[in-house]
Amino acid sequence: MYLGMENLNGMHIQKFIDYLLLEKKYSPQTAVAYQKDLEAFQLFLSQEFSDSDVSRANYAQIRTWIVQLVDRAISNRTINRKISSLNSYYKFLLKIESIEANPIVKHKALKVSKKIQIPFSETEVNSVLNTINTTTFEGIRDKLIVELFYSTGIRRIELVQLQLQDVDLSQGHIKVLGKRNKERIIPLLPSVTDTVQAYLLERLKLKTITDPSILFLTKKGIKIYEMLVYRIITGYFDSISTKVKKSPHIIRHSFATHLLNNGADLNAVKELLGHSSLAATQVYTHNSVAELKKVYEKSHPRNLS
Repeated sequence: MYLGMENLNGMHIQKFIDYLLLEKKYSPQTAVAYQKDLEAFQLFLSQEFSDSDVSRANYAQIRTWIVQLVDRAISNRTINRKISSLNSYYKFLLKIESIEANPIVKHKALKVSKKIQIPFSETEVNSVLNTINTTTFEGIRDKLIVELFYSTGIRRIELVQLQLQDVDLSQGHIKVLGKRNKERIIPLLPSVTDTVQAYLLERLKLKTITDPSILFLTKKGIKIYEMLVYRIITGYFDSISTKVKKSPHIIRHSFATHLLNNGADLNAVKELLGHSSLAATQVYTHNSVAELKKVYEKSHPRNLS
């Protein structure tokens, strides 16, 4: 049976999304982001060139799309992500032999300014923990959320997905399902274990629990969601810190930076964070270098005269 080019194009995109989910083990959120980028380019091709087949696009058309995105004041970082999605799609089409060449193989990413994320200080984290009212279910839950972020460095989505069975208090660790479904074991500090136990006792008092297997719940007994976690963190840190960005990721950043500042091995921090390469972990070393410089300036004999 003959398939129209539009149907074939749609089939290829769906196969690509399935490939990302099933073979590359990408999260559903990541796969959706790729799909939206491809659909945006598809719409552009249809409107500007009356052809929505992404597989037939040439670099001149892709370049025109980039210019249009720039004209719409889309950030270079976002444009680079969209082009990266396209590049991954074309690599997939090469893999399944649907195209003979990748039209953006020689494309150079747009320049972006490096975002230096400033971690919270130990004082700021401790101040937040001391201000949380732990006499309520939500208070003890929020304290545990902050403590887990700071003592384990887990990602927001990883925290939201934690199940009761992932917490092993007898062994003093949690099991985390990270990117591409990679599991890692992270030890818990004794103080955090105490907070876990206190939270579990409060959790038992909830009148109704809709999601019994999930560790973190709302007071209505349903699974917490990423935006709620974001609001919890920004809510507490807004009153303590003057830093511009206050998000769960900044606490993860603080976890890594403080470990490195205190002499932790880079490879060990990489494993704790669930990074696939050292390059991702090295982003956090700029603060450690600054810390080393301070020590150097204070301690080097040539600087003590």
